[in-house]
Amino acid sequence: MEIQESSPCHFKLWSELELHEFSDRFVIKPVESPDQGFSLSRFDGNIEKLNGDLGNTSGKVSTIYGVAGTIRLLAGLHVLVITSRKEVGTFLGYPVYRVMSMKFLSCNEASKFLTNQEKKDESYFMTLLTVVESTMGLYYSYDTDITLNLQRRFKLADGWMSKPIWKQADPRFVWNRNILEELIEKKVDGFIIPLIQGSFQTGLLKLKNSPATVTLISRRCTRRLGTRMWRRGANLEGDTANFIETEQLLEFEGARISFLQKSTCLQIRGSIPLLWEQIVDLSYKPRLNIIDHDQTSKVVERHFNDLCQRYGDILVADLTDKNGDEGRLSMAYAAEMEKLQKIRYVSFDFHHSCGNSNFDNIELLYDQVAEDFEKQGYFFIGKEGEVLSEQKGIMRTNCVDCLDRTNVTQSFLARKCLNSQLQRVGIFSSTDCISMFSEDFEIFKNLWVDQGDEISLEYSGTHALKRDLVRYGKQTMAGMIKDGISALSRYYLNNFQDGIRQDAIDLISGRCDVNTSRPSSAQLNGFETFSYIPVASALLIGGLTVTSITLNQVGVAGRNAQTIVSSVICAGVTAGLMAVVKSNGRQICSKPRLCRLI
Repeated sequence: MEIQESSPCHFKLWSELELHEFSDRFVIKPVESPDQGFSLSRFDGNIEKLNGDLGNTSGKVSTIYGVAGTIRLLAGLHVLVITSRKEVGTFLGYPVYRVMSMKFLSCNEASKFLTNQEKKDESYFMTLLTVVESTMGLYYSYDTDITLNLQRRFKLADGWMSKPIWKQADPRFVWNRNILEELIEKKVDGFIIPLIQGSFQTGLLKLKNSPATVTLISRRCTRRLGTRMWRRGANLEGDTANFIETEQLLEFEGARISFLQKSTCLQIRGSIPLLWEQIVDLSYKPRLNIIDHDQTSKVVERHFNDLCQRYGDILVADLTDKNGDEGRLSMAYAAEMEKLQKIRYVSFDFHHSCGNSNFDNIELLYDQVAEDFEKQGYFFIGKEGEVLSEQKGIMRTNCVDCLDRTNVTQSFLARKCLNSQLQRVGIFSSTDCISMFSEDFEIFKNLWVDQGDEISLEYSGTHALKRDLVRYGKQTMAGMIKDGISALSRYYLNNFQDGIRQDAIDLISGRCDVNTSRPSSAQLNGFETFSYIPVASALLIGGLTVTSITLNQVGVAGRNAQTIVSSVICAGVTAGLMAVVKSNGRQICSKPRLCRLI
C-alpha cells in the first residue's frame, strides 16, 4: 500500500465556524457551508442539526475554530469550543494547529432547579471547567489524523482516510475522546476534532545543501492522565502515568536525493509500571511508597504485553538512582523485570554517572544498549512509497517523573538514530554526524529542549530541568539558577494547586461520573482542604511576624529579661505551629476530591 497523502479522497473537517448566540440556543455552522451546522438548547443542551432558516438572527456572532466536545454536569450541557489557534507546521503535508484558547458555552438554564448541595457541587465543577479551558499542549489538524505514527498509518487498509477523522484516530492519544461521545451520537462528523496533548515541533535542516525537515511529535496517553504527584506508577490495568509516544519524523529532498523520502524513529516513556505513590505533605521530596498488592506482577505483565503487541521487542532503560527511595523503587522494578524473559531491562543510575556535568558518560548507557537499539531500526519509505525498513521494536525510557533525565536520554538516542538515517540516504558519510554541523545541530537540540519543556509543563507545571544538558552538553550557572526556580515552582504547584488540576483532568477524561442519583464525589471527607491552607499560612506568618518584632525589641531594649522571655516564647510557639503544620501536611496540601489514586 502507498501512503495516501496526495489522494484527494480524504475526510476534511470544517476549519472556520460561526457561533451564533441567541437567548434560547447556540448555533454553530461552517463559514463555507452554513446549512451544515447544529444548534444547542441553552436550557438543557439538546443538540439538533440545522434544518434551514435560523429564524431570529439578532444574536451575537463570533468566529470559532472547532468544537472540542461536550460534557454534562448536574444542571445541563457545556460545550468546549476553540476560540483561537496557531499554525505550527505540517504533518505529512497537512497543516497542524495548536490550540491557543478555549471556552465553555454553558447550556445550564436548569440550574435553578438544583438542590443546595447540587448547587455547591455544580459550582465546584464549574471551577474545574475553568481549569480545563487553560489546558496546555493541545494539537490537531483539520485534514488528517495526527494520533497515529507513520508506520501504523502505512499498514492501514486502503480508503481509511475517507473515514471521519475521529474514526481514524488511536483512542489512547485522543485527549478529548470522552467528551466527543455526544457529538458522535449526533453524527456531526465534520465538527468532531480529535485533539492530542503533547508537543509538536518542527525545524528545517540544511545538511550540505540537501534540506530535510525534522518533525518531533509527542502524544500523551489518556489512560492514566494526571499531574506529577497525583498520578504515579500504574493502575491495575497496567496503564502508566505520563506515558508518551514520541515520533521523530524526517522528510528530505535535495541535490543528492531526487525523490522525497520519509523516515521515522519512535521512542516511548512512562512511569515505572508498579503500584506506587508519592503523596505531597509539604516536604520538598515526599517519601515514595510502594504499594504491596497481590496483583503487582500481573500489572507489570499487562503493561509490557500491551507494549509488545503494539511495538514489537521492548528495550527498557531505567534511569533512577540506586540509593534512597528511588533505589527501593528501582530494586522492586528490577525484581519484577527478571520475571519477564522477553524484555531486556537495563538499569543506569543517571545522576551517579552523568552528574557534575559529566554528560558524556551517557555513552556508557549507549554502549550497553547500542546493539539492541540499532537492531530495532527505524521506519523508512523509498521513492515509490515502498517500505525499505520497519522499526521492529522500541526503547522505553523512564526516571521517576519521566521528564528531565528521560528527555536528556531520549534526545541522545534520537541523535544517534538521525545520524544513521542521514548516512543511509547518502547525505552523511560514515564518519559524519549531526554535531559536526553547528547550525543544524542547534536546531535539532532546540526541538528537543522545547519538546521537553512542553511535556514538563503539562505534567509538573514548570519547564523541564537539565535543559542545558540537551542544549550544551553540560550544566551552566544560568541553567542551574533556572532549574532552582523551576524546582521551587514545582514544589508550590504540587503542594497547593495540583489537587484541583487533577480533579479537572479526571472530570474531563470521564474518570469522575457526574450523577444526581447518588451522593456527590465532590464532597470532602474530613478537612476542607481549601479552608486550611490560608489558616495555616496566616498562623505561620503571624507567628514569624510577632517573633521578629520581639527580637527587634530585644535589640533596641538591650538585655531586658521580660523582652527576652517574650521572644523565646514567641519563637517556641512559632516553632510549634510549624511542627503542627508539617505533621498535618497531607491535610493542608491541595489534594484531589473526585477519584482515587489507583
